[in-house]
Amino acid sequence: MERRQFLAASLAASTVGLAGKLTAETPATTPRDYYQLRRYSLLSGPQLKLTETYFSDALIPALGRLGAGPVAALKLDIGPETPSYVLVIPSTNLADLAELDLRLAQDADFLRAAEPFWNAPNAAPAFIRVESWLLKSFEGWPKLTPPPSAATKAKRIFQLRTYESPSNGEHVRKVEMFHAGEFDIFLKAGFHPVFFGDGLIGARLPHLTYMLSFADEAELDAKWDVFRNDPAWKRLSTDPRYAYDQIVNNITNVILSPLACSQV
Repeated sequence: MERRQFLAASLAASTVGLAGKLTAETPATTPRDYYQLRRYSLLSGPQLKLTETYFSDALIPALGRLGAGPVAALKLDIGPETPSYVLVIPSTNLADLAELDLRLAQDADFLRAAEPFWNAPNAAPAFIRVESWLLKSFEGWPKLTPPPSAATKAKRIFQLRTYESPSNGEHVRKVEMFHAGEFDIFLKAGFHPVFFGDGLIGARLPHLTYMLSFADEAELDAKWDVFRNDPAWKRLSTDPRYAYDQIVNNITNVILSPLACSQV
Protein backbone atom coordinates (compact mmCIF):
# COMPACT_ATOMS: atom_id res chain seq x y z
CA MET A 1 0.00 0.00 0.00
CA GLU A 2 1.24 3.48 -0.81
CA ARG A 3 2.43 5.43 2.21
CA ARG A 4 -0.19 8.17 1.72
CA GLN A 5 -3.00 5.60 1.52
CA PHE A 6 -1.65 3.78 4.57
CA LEU A 7 -1.57 6.96 6.66
CA ALA A 8 -5.04 8.02 5.58
CA ALA A 9 -6.47 4.62 6.47
CA SER A 10 -4.65 4.54 9.78
CA LEU A 11 -5.79 8.02 10.76
CA ALA A 12 -9.38 7.27 9.84
CA ALA A 13 -9.41 4.04 11.86
CA SER A 14 -7.78 5.71 14.82
CA THR A 15 -10.20 8.64 14.76
CA VAL A 16 -13.23 6.33 14.76
CA GLY A 17 -11.82 4.33 17.68
CA LEU A 18 -10.87 7.46 19.56
CA ALA A 19 -14.33 8.98 19.15
CA GLY A 20 -15.97 5.89 20.64
CA LYS A 21 -13.55 5.76 23.56
CA LEU A 22 -14.00 9.45 24.40
CA THR A 23 -17.79 9.24 24.16
CA ALA A 24 -17.77 6.41 26.67
CA GLU A 25 -15.19 7.79 29.11
CA THR A 26 -15.13 11.60 28.88
CA PRO A 27 -18.14 13.60 30.12
CA ALA A 28 -19.49 15.60 27.20
CA THR A 29 -20.04 18.58 29.51
CA THR A 30 -16.42 18.77 30.68
CA PRO A 31 -15.01 22.00 29.22
CA ARG A 32 -11.50 21.66 27.83
CA ASP A 33 -8.79 23.92 29.15
CA TYR A 34 -6.67 26.26 27.11
CA TYR A 35 -3.16 26.87 28.42
CA GLN A 36 -0.89 29.83 28.10
CA LEU A 37 2.71 28.85 28.83
CA ARG A 38 4.94 31.78 29.69
CA ARG A 39 8.68 31.63 30.09
CA TYR A 40 10.44 34.56 31.77
CA SER A 41 14.17 34.65 31.02
CA LEU A 42 15.92 36.38 33.90
CA LEU A 43 19.27 37.46 35.28
CA SER A 44 20.50 36.23 38.65
CA GLY A 45 20.00 38.93 41.24
CA PRO A 46 17.12 41.39 41.81
CA GLN A 47 15.08 40.20 38.83
CA LEU A 48 14.36 36.87 40.55
CA LYS A 49 12.75 38.37 43.66
CA LEU A 50 10.99 41.09 41.68
CA THR A 51 9.42 38.56 39.31
CA GLU A 52 8.38 36.15 42.05
CA THR A 53 6.76 39.01 44.00
CA TYR A 54 4.97 40.08 40.83
CA PHE A 55 3.59 36.57 40.41
CA SER A 56 2.43 36.20 44.02
CA ASP A 57 1.10 39.71 44.74
CA ALA A 58 -0.20 40.87 41.37
CA LEU A 59 -0.45 38.36 38.51
CA ILE A 60 -1.86 35.23 40.18
CA PRO A 61 -4.54 37.16 42.11
CA ALA A 62 -5.54 38.98 38.90
CA LEU A 63 -5.73 35.68 37.02
CA GLY A 64 -8.04 34.40 39.74
CA ARG A 65 -10.33 37.37 39.19
CA LEU A 66 -10.45 36.39 35.51
CA GLY A 67 -11.44 32.85 36.48
CA ALA A 68 -8.09 31.35 35.43
CA GLY A 69 -6.26 28.77 37.49
CA PRO A 70 -4.87 26.91 39.24
CA VAL A 71 -1.65 28.53 38.05
CA ALA A 72 1.65 26.67 38.02
CA ALA A 73 4.53 29.05 38.87
CA LEU A 74 7.78 27.17 38.42
CA LYS A 75 11.53 27.64 38.49
CA LEU A 76 13.62 25.99 35.79
CA ASP A 77 16.11 23.68 37.52
CA ILE A 78 17.43 21.57 34.65
CA GLY A 79 17.27 22.89 31.10
CA PRO A 80 18.62 25.63 28.84
CA GLU A 81 18.75 29.33 29.70
CA THR A 82 18.66 29.39 33.47
CA PRO A 83 17.55 31.26 35.46
CA SER A 84 14.06 31.18 34.05
CA TYR A 85 10.57 31.05 35.54
CA VAL A 86 7.71 29.24 33.79
CA LEU A 87 3.99 29.86 34.22
CA VAL A 88 1.23 27.48 33.13
CA ILE A 89 -2.03 29.43 33.07
CA PRO A 90 -5.20 27.37 32.46
CA SER A 91 -8.56 28.82 31.46
CA THR A 92 -11.63 27.68 29.60
CA ASN A 93 -11.93 31.23 28.19
CA LEU A 94 -9.73 31.47 25.11
CA ALA A 95 -10.20 35.24 24.76
CA ASP A 96 -8.90 35.86 28.28
CA LEU A 97 -5.66 34.04 27.51
CA ALA A 98 -5.23 35.49 24.01
CA GLU A 99 -5.77 39.04 25.30
CA LEU A 100 -4.27 38.55 28.74
CA ASP A 101 -2.05 41.63 28.92
CA LEU A 102 -4.88 43.79 27.58
CA ARG A 103 -7.22 42.46 30.28
CA LEU A 104 -4.59 42.99 32.99
CA ALA A 105 -4.11 46.61 31.91
CA GLN A 106 -7.78 47.23 32.74
CA ASP A 107 -7.49 45.85 36.31
CA ALA A 108 -6.73 48.70 38.71
CA ASP A 109 -5.86 46.38 41.62
CA PHE A 110 -3.44 44.50 39.42
CA LEU A 111 -1.75 47.66 38.19
CA ARG A 112 -1.20 48.91 41.74
CA ALA A 113 0.32 45.63 42.90
CA ALA A 114 2.30 45.10 39.68
CA GLU A 115 3.77 48.63 39.48
CA PRO A 116 7.43 47.79 40.36
CA PHE A 117 7.50 45.01 37.74
CA TRP A 118 5.07 46.43 35.17
CA ASN A 119 6.86 49.81 35.04
CA ALA A 120 10.46 48.72 35.68
CA PRO A 121 12.88 51.30 34.20
CA ASN A 122 15.13 50.56 31.25
CA ALA A 123 18.17 50.88 33.52
CA ALA A 124 16.87 48.07 35.75
CA PRO A 125 14.54 45.88 33.64
CA ALA A 126 12.36 43.25 35.29
CA PHE A 127 13.33 40.51 32.81
CA ILE A 128 15.40 39.76 29.71
CA ARG A 129 12.45 38.51 27.65
CA VAL A 130 9.07 36.82 27.93
CA GLU A 131 8.02 34.08 25.51
CA SER A 132 4.57 32.51 25.35
CA TRP A 133 2.76 29.56 23.78
CA LEU A 134 -0.95 28.82 23.49
CA LEU A 135 -2.19 25.24 23.77
CA LYS A 136 -5.49 23.39 23.98
CA SER A 137 -5.93 20.42 26.27
CA PHE A 138 -6.28 16.94 24.84
CA GLU A 139 -9.82 15.58 24.62
CA GLY A 140 -8.84 12.64 26.80
CA TRP A 141 -7.26 14.85 29.50
CA PRO A 142 -9.38 18.02 29.41
CA LYS A 143 -8.37 19.66 32.71
CA LEU A 144 -5.14 20.59 34.47
CA THR A 145 -4.78 18.27 37.47
CA PRO A 146 -2.51 19.41 40.35
CA PRO A 147 -0.75 16.65 42.28
CA PRO A 148 -2.03 16.02 45.83
CA SER A 149 1.27 17.41 47.16
CA ALA A 150 0.31 20.86 45.85
CA ALA A 151 -2.39 21.23 48.52
CA THR A 152 0.10 20.66 51.33
CA LYS A 153 3.02 22.44 49.62
CA ALA A 154 5.02 19.22 49.96
CA LYS A 155 8.22 18.70 48.02
CA ARG A 156 7.58 18.00 44.35
CA ILE A 157 9.19 18.46 40.97
CA PHE A 158 7.74 18.70 37.47
CA GLN A 159 8.90 17.34 34.15
CA LEU A 160 7.81 19.39 31.15
CA ARG A 161 8.15 17.59 27.83
CA THR A 162 7.56 18.94 24.32
CA TYR A 163 7.36 16.65 21.29
CA GLU A 164 7.91 18.20 17.87
CA SER A 165 6.74 16.35 14.77
CA PRO A 166 8.04 16.59 11.19
CA SER A 167 4.56 17.11 9.71
CA ASN A 168 1.00 17.88 10.79
CA GLY A 169 -0.09 14.36 9.96
CA GLU A 170 2.62 12.83 12.15
CA HIS A 171 1.66 15.22 14.95
CA VAL A 172 -1.98 14.12 14.76
CA ARG A 173 -0.92 10.48 15.00
CA LYS A 174 1.21 11.21 18.09
CA VAL A 175 -1.72 12.90 19.82
CA GLU A 176 -3.90 9.91 18.91
CA MET A 177 -1.28 7.60 20.39
CA PHE A 178 -1.87 9.10 23.83
CA HIS A 179 -5.60 8.41 23.53
CA ALA A 180 -5.00 4.91 22.17
CA GLY A 181 -3.39 3.72 25.40
CA GLU A 182 -0.52 5.97 26.47
CA PHE A 183 -2.62 7.72 29.15
CA ASP A 184 -3.42 4.34 30.70
CA ILE A 185 0.23 3.28 30.69
CA PHE A 186 1.24 6.49 32.47
CA LEU A 187 -1.36 5.90 35.18
CA LYS A 188 -0.52 2.21 35.54
CA ALA A 189 3.16 3.14 36.05
CA GLY A 190 2.16 5.48 38.90
CA PHE A 191 2.75 8.81 37.17
CA HIS A 192 0.80 11.92 38.11
CA PRO A 193 0.07 13.71 34.82
CA VAL A 194 -0.71 17.41 35.26
CA PHE A 195 -1.75 18.43 31.73
CA PHE A 196 -1.48 17.51 28.07
CA GLY A 197 -1.72 20.30 25.50
CA ASP A 198 -1.78 20.58 21.71
CA GLY A 199 0.27 23.53 20.45
CA LEU A 200 -1.86 26.18 18.72
CA ILE A 201 0.42 29.22 18.65
CA GLY A 202 4.13 29.47 19.36
CA ALA A 203 7.51 28.36 18.11
CA ARG A 204 8.43 24.91 16.77
CA LEU A 205 5.00 23.89 15.50
CA PRO A 206 3.56 21.34 15.17
CA HIS A 207 4.11 20.16 18.72
CA LEU A 208 2.46 18.90 21.87
CA THR A 209 3.50 19.58 25.46
CA TYR A 210 2.71 17.72 28.66
CA MET A 211 3.72 17.91 32.30
CA LEU A 212 4.19 15.22 34.94
CA SER A 213 4.74 15.55 38.69
CA PHE A 214 7.04 13.52 40.96
CA ALA A 215 8.23 13.66 44.55
CA ASP A 216 11.86 13.83 43.41
CA GLU A 217 14.24 12.79 40.63
CA ALA A 218 14.61 9.28 42.03
CA GLU A 219 10.87 8.72 41.63
CA LEU A 220 11.00 10.22 38.14
CA ASP A 221 13.68 7.76 37.04
CA ALA A 222 11.90 4.81 38.66
CA LYS A 223 8.52 5.59 37.08
CA TRP A 224 10.03 5.98 33.61
CA ASP A 225 11.73 2.58 33.99
CA VAL A 226 8.34 1.04 34.75
CA PHE A 227 6.77 2.83 31.79
CA ARG A 228 9.34 1.85 29.17
CA ASN A 229 9.30 -1.80 30.31
CA ASP A 230 5.52 -2.15 30.32
CA PRO A 231 4.43 -4.73 27.72
CA ALA A 232 1.50 -2.47 26.82
CA TRP A 233 3.93 0.31 25.89
CA LYS A 234 6.04 -2.05 23.83
CA ARG A 235 2.93 -3.15 21.92
CA LEU A 236 1.69 0.40 21.41
CA SER A 237 5.05 1.81 20.35
CA THR A 238 5.50 -0.93 17.74
CA ASP A 239 1.95 -0.73 16.40
CA PRO A 240 2.25 -0.10 12.62
CA ARG A 241 -0.07 2.89 12.92
CA TYR A 242 2.54 4.67 15.08
CA ALA A 243 5.79 2.95 14.13
CA TYR A 244 5.35 3.20 10.36
CA ASP A 245 7.35 6.43 10.26
CA GLN A 246 9.07 8.80 12.67
CA ILE A 247 6.24 10.77 14.30
CA VAL A 248 8.43 12.72 16.78
CA ASN A 249 11.71 14.21 15.58
CA ASN A 250 12.70 16.34 18.58
CA ILE A 251 11.98 16.18 22.32
CA THR A 252 12.59 19.02 24.76
CA ASN A 253 12.74 17.87 28.37
CA VAL A 254 13.12 20.19 31.36
CA ILE A 255 12.83 19.78 35.13
CA LEU A 256 11.18 22.44 37.28
CA SER A 257 10.30 23.04 40.91
CA PRO A 258 7.42 25.13 42.29
CA LEU A 259 7.81 28.66 43.55
CA ALA A 260 6.20 29.41 46.92
CA CYS A 261 3.26 31.10 45.15
CA SER A 262 2.50 28.17 42.83
CA GLN A 263 -1.02 26.76 43.00
CA VAL A 264 0.09 23.49 41.34
